[in-house]
Amino acid sequence: MCIKMSDSTVKDSIVASVIEKFRSRSAVGIEKYGTTLDRTDLGVLDWIQHAQEELMDGILYLEKLKKTLFLK
Repeated sequence: MCIKMSDSTVKDSIVASVIEKFRSRSAVGIEKYGTTLDRTDLGVLDWIQHAQEELMDGILYLEKLKKTLFLK
């Protein structure tokens, strides 16, 4: 499925930055995995597992930053 996004200008630079990151991340994922999140071959538990793994990675990145920036 392809949805045409409006090319209207986003006034909030932070929102615009996040939108661009989502677009870029989607393109990387499609290139790497050859599919989108519209895929239907995964069940609910698979999606939960993927989300857990991504969130665990995020926690590790935050811990690294804490140690690097504040716990020297």
